[in-house]
Amino acid sequence: MSTLTDGGERVRTLIAQQSAEWFVANRAGLSDTERDAFVGWLKTSPVHVQEYLLVASVARDLWQARSASGDSVEAIAAAAQATEESASRVFGPRLTDRLHELLPRRRGRAVVAATLTGVLCVALMFTWRLRPAPLRTNQTASGTLQFETLHGEQLTYVLADDSVLHLNTDSAVTVRYSARERLVVLTAGEADFEVAHEPQRAFRVLAGSAEIVDVGTQFDVRLRTRSTLITVQEGQVEVAPSGTPWSGANTGQGRAQRYVAVHARQQISVAAGEWPVAPAANARDSTAWLRRRIVFEHEPLSGAAAEINRYATKPIEIASPALAHLEISGVFATDDEQTFIAFLRSLDNVSVKETPTHVRVSQK
Repeated sequence: MSTLTDGGERVRTLIAQQSAEWFVANRAGLSDTERDAFVGWLKTSPVHVQEYLLVASVARDLWQARSASGDSVEAIAAAAQATEESASRVFGPRLTDRLHELLPRRRGRAVVAATLTGVLCVALMFTWRLRPAPLRTNQTASGTLQFETLHGEQLTYVLADDSVLHLNTDSAVTVRYSARERLVVLTAGEADFEVAHEPQRAFRVLAGSAEIVDVGTQFDVRLRTRSTLITVQEGQVEVAPSGTPWSGANTGQGRAQRYVAVHARQQISVAAGEWPVAPAANARDSTAWLRRRIVFEHEPLSGAAAEINRYATKPIEIASPALAHLEISGVFATDDEQTFIAFLRSLDNVSVKETPTHVRVSQK
């Protein structure tokens, strides 16, 4: 295996993390929709298959109960590890840490071997059948690429310039690169960008009512009903309403002087037809979704339910107006609405009725 560049190692690390999460999810059991998503993820690249097999190999030390077929499964995983020996040295320790972090969230370890048998067969099938595919998006200078996620789905892509695009649930973007600029149009949902530094070619995002210009940082953009919310994690971006005149490739050249600078740990909201006010400190962890988390701090219950509904398989309805303003705090997983529902059941004077299609929350 060839030596990884900094960008390549970052990509493999992201894929390794996704592999660990898919491994644990498979062990706990996937729905039909989740299984389709898993198969689609495997098909994306042979590298996904390789890293998944490596996860299975590293997880051998966690097998506490094995059926008679367990030894054959272990042999398959060992063979995969031998094939990717150099990758194992690089990514093995971080995969082990990731698995130890993820495993306590799921059911007992005794089902590992049984689930792993089927999953490895699927992964090996794609290893044998798939043609080699590029790890990154193969985008020409004038080409346009489109990416989207389904409800509850989160995906990560590496763009042609080594920038990393994270897409949250129900999101869609169009990416177009040219010699003059890198242009991304967010048409739905939320996206997080880790922008590769290119001083001579700005990275520009159009998202609803806002336009964001950046040359090398990390920031998050979320489309809301009447506004666009921009949160900067590292570096700095410049924000203006959509349609603001812009020209020139270099930061600070050829753009309207009224662009608003937003620095690390700040966020700004841009409403349609209004010039954005000064940015404010990021009071809550708006990018917790990158770690599959939702953080609430004194959040009205109606807003918390709406946030959970972005990922939930069944919508949560707050039926009593008196509960809508009830403030809650806590950290929840984006892929585990049952924990949130259990939290609601623990509240005083709150009734929760769950049906096959929705969850109704009312006051007793």
